[in-house]
Amino acid sequence: MNRLILKYGYPIAIAILALIAWVVYREFAVGGSQLIPFVVVAVLVWGVGTVVFLYFWPTFAYSAFKRAILQHGPGGPIPVNTLYATSTRVSPAASNASLLATGTDDVLYIGGWLDLAKGPRVLHVPDMAGRYYSVQFTDPSDGADFAYVGKRTTGTEAGEYLISGPGWKGTVPQGMTQIASPNKSVLVIGRVFVESDGDLPTAYGLARQIQLTPLSH
Repeated sequence: MNRLILKYGYPIAIAILALIAWVVYREFAVGGSQLIPFVVVAVLVWGVGTVVFLYFWPTFAYSAFKRAILQHGPGGPIPVNTLYATSTRVSPAASNASLLATGTDDVLYIGGWLDLAKGPRVLHVPDMAGRYYSVQFTDPSDGADFAYVGKRTTGTEAGEYLISGPGWKGTVPQGMTQIASPNKSVLVIGRVFVESDGDLPTAYGLARQIQLTPLSH
């Protein structure tokens, strides 16, 4: 659904505007006495509809994403607070594109849904030895990416990151970096660079090591 909106959003909007313009023209051509009220209503409906769409779309879209991850996943349901790594590269444009594919075909994708209501989670990242990777954390209430772990932000050395929900007052264990989430629900999408087909097993092995555990472990 997100891919369809991103790909066809502008054509759909233009088509709707063209339809409204055509209806207004037809009403004007036959000398309709209700032309002005019709135009006013059309503009109000379009304006209110746009505001409502922009306000509610992130919640609707990410709720659908949550269901897709937890119930279906790329190769089966992904339990909450669990990360799944795809084992193959898939082009986002392909008809069988992975649920997690978001823009390139030279990476393996990692994904999952966090529920921090029962406490923080610890993200474990292996030593990536200079390899590009990233893990982004998204607030599903507004679609904002509030934190990144990866080569460009935290480097490629092994590390542990404490993902805490709003209002958490605990102590961050020594050696961990805290990432404070504004929401108890978090969408996680990661990427691990694959240099070639021969590099795929190594990249997949590293991607699988990017995992989550409860703070108590």
